[in-house]
Amino acid sequence: MHAFKKASLALAVSSILATNVALAAQEEADEKGLETITVTAQKRSQSIQEVPISIATLNGEQFASLFSGGDDILSLATRVPGLYAESSNGRVAPRFYMRGLGNTDFDIAASQPVSIVMDNVVMENVVLKSFPLFDVEQVEVIRGPQGTLFGRNTTAGIVKFDSVKPSDEFDAYFKLGMGSFGTQNLEAAIGGALTDNVAARLSVLSQTRDDYIDNAFSGQNDAFGGFDEQAYRFQLLFTPTDDLSVLVNAHGRDLDGTASVFRANALTRGSNQLNANFDRDTVHYDGNLLGNGFDNNPQAYEGFGTSVTVDYSMDDISFTSITALETAEGFSLGDVDGGVNADPAADINGDGTTEASYPGFIPFSAVTQDLLNDLKQFTQEIRWASNNDGAFNWQAGAFYFDSSFSVTSVDGFFGASEVFHENTTMAVFGQSTYELSKQLTFTGGLRYTKDEKSLVVGQQNVDGFALVIGAASVQDYQPINVDDGKLSYELSLNYKLDNSTSVFARYANGFRAQTIQARDVAFEGAPSVADAETINSVEIGFKSDLVDNTLRLNAAAFYYVIDDIQFSAIGGGANNTALINADKGIGLGYEIDMEYLATDALTLTAGYSYNQTQIKDKTLSVFACGANAGFAGNCTVNDQTTIDNRALVDGNPFPQAPKTIFNFTARYTIPAGEDGEFYAFTDWAFQGATNIFLYDAVEFKTDDNFEGGLRIGYENFANDYSIALFGRNITNEENLRGGIDFNNLTAIVNEPRVIGVEFKASFY
Repeated sequence: MHAFKKASLALAVSSILATNVALAAQEEADEKGLETITVTAQKRSQSIQEVPISIATLNGEQFASLFSGGDDILSLATRVPGLYAESSNGRVAPRFYMRGLGNTDFDIAASQPVSIVMDNVVMENVVLKSFPLFDVEQVEVIRGPQGTLFGRNTTAGIVKFDSVKPSDEFDAYFKLGMGSFGTQNLEAAIGGALTDNVAARLSVLSQTRDDYIDNAFSGQNDAFGGFDEQAYRFQLLFTPTDDLSVLVNAHGRDLDGTASVFRANALTRGSNQLNANFDRDTVHYDGNLLGNGFDNNPQAYEGFGTSVTVDYSMDDISFTSITALETAEGFSLGDVDGGVNADPAADINGDGTTEASYPGFIPFSAVTQDLLNDLKQFTQEIRWASNNDGAFNWQAGAFYFDSSFSVTSVDGFFGASEVFHENTTMAVFGQSTYELSKQLTFTGGLRYTKDEKSLVVGQQNVDGFALVIGAASVQDYQPINVDDGKLSYELSLNYKLDNSTSVFARYANGFRAQTIQARDVAFEGAPSVADAETINSVEIGFKSDLVDNTLRLNAAAFYYVIDDIQFSAIGGGANNTALINADKGIGLGYEIDMEYLATDALTLTAGYSYNQTQIKDKTLSVFACGANAGFAGNCTVNDQTTIDNRALVDGNPFPQAPKTIFNFTARYTIPAGEDGEFYAFTDWAFQGATNIFLYDAVEFKTDDNFEGGLRIGYENFANDYSIALFGRNITNEENLRGGIDFNNLTAIVNEPRVIGVEFKASFY
């Protein structure tokens, strides 16, 4: 009996020791493994591996590197599989695309199917979407329709930005980068406790670049291309009790810079390659719309916003209220023909001969200015959610949205016109999740939305030259009012194969609300209206943490059908833009996201997406490259055309929908003593075949675009500072990003190479 007790005791001790060794080994593996990523894609904190939605995230060095050269939000394009962005409005009014679905409309009132959510507040207007990014904790790219929890205009997905929040712990940082073209990028933040139950955080950003593009026509050197952007965010967190918190967020921006730079005839008929007319550092502009000389595409915007988020936790239920007001105003001016049209002919380029236009043939001058006046967006969301760890969880709430603003468009020939937009939305929603077993979880959700829009045309064409000479007249436009109510819903299943791998299936329905477009009023055209579009999407995927938690591999495949898909017919002979509906749009494809800790010193990430989109409408046609103004030969249209030179677009891919996107990063470190390391970090993104317009033309199609970045630096852990040399677009690629087709082959290209140095110091 005594021997048996000794043996039992020895066995128990052995088991305890074995368990401790196993736990220590697991803790060591966890320390070396990938970090758990927490997301709020379903408006509650969850591990990214548990959410039955295709999601990718950006944070840390991978995110910060993109903006070290002073870039704006457009630098996110192609940095995540399935995500693209572009603009013909400079640093404001970005246009986002996800899984091939987006909107090429360049009007300030344009609606988008990719929603931008910043600190839990939807940024509906395109100008609000361009708020500068700084002191960001994480970016979530949530792919596929998100109509249940986030409402209309999320048929493609959501890009969600979360700022670093105040906490009781003191922390601060200062970051300064300086680079080519006089680029300076300053970012700083400080935060911590003010009292026992009040914490605060102040974050600031200053991004500047000198003008570097010459206007050879006016003889002005370094005339434009630069920018000066200032922004701030101040947050106060009140926690009077353990169950109640109130977060106040106030933020603002002030931008003064250059709008998009248009390059006249930078493409040659029959080719999509930039030709000898393209010079990154020189253009020829004759625009003087404001009567103060050569305006060189100025742009200025300012905005202010504030939100109050209240979280109250009860025994089994939590309550959240988010109240927000966003405001903005500003203007952009563009010499949109991108060149010079002389009357009479002159020796424009100084070669001893006279030209009617330069560079290349430009049949008429086109200079326009758009002003956003008094934008106000008010939103209110209230939400109740279960507050337990049980098998059944739910949330329900209501949402209210109200927006008003006016847009003034000034054309050098027709004069000025102003239109007033109003939009009101009300919605109720609910979602529940039930764990059918330890492995299988079911999620379902519903949302009903009522959306109303109105447009009133105010002052128009009262001072235009066209009116003076009798080529135009004041039009009588009746107010337009449209409304619609839609039900959105989703169902998903998530099955855990084991502790490291799960598979999911999801069906989602959503809609983009009806839209009113009035850009053509500036040219005596009528406003246009597009009916609401409805998407039905299915996707399947898997999420896995493999190889002792050093390899994260996630993938999803999708198929969607959109009824009454909204498009913008842009171009023709006067750069008109009109809303249209196609019968259907179809998209299918897949995304793969990978992160791998190859060694203690080497970390790799990679992503790939394939999107195949198709317009399905046998009768839908649009004017291509100036066809309705007698310039149908400007470009090489591959589509079948009608007798009046309209291109039939049935079967074409969606515009600005990259067929493939591939991106990867690599970070390699070398220890430098016990307190520091040297490192090298590189990031690359590739964009496959992309049609710029609804019609298919040889000239307005891109392929094999890519950009790369590089950082080489030193980081000191003991003193919390780092210094690095960086390069953005390090190979100085000249990539076609967009075009204007109405009177010549105008190109819009990417930003130039920027090389610089960056210093960062952190304090705790």
